[in-house]
Amino acid sequence: MTTVNMHEAKTHLSRLADAAAAGEVITIAKAGRPVAKLTRVDAPETPRRLGFLAGQAHIPDDFDELGGDVISDLFEGRRT
Repeated sequence: MTTVNMHEAKTHLSRLADAAAAGEVITIAKAGRPVAKLTRVDAPETPRRLGFLAGQAHIPDDFDELGGDVISDLFEGRRT
């Protein structure tokens, strides 16, 4: 994956579009932070794997209350 800055992307858009058409993925960054991705129009999307850990973990019913006493004590200054 190639990363280019915004100025380079504007200057060399035609070359970058040709590279994307050939299958390369180009990331366009602004101030060093990625803001856009240039890919082929018919590029396959990466499927999201929702639920791939289903049945492998257990969340207790009192999850929202776990450690509540300790947290209260810390906020109220009774523990350090």
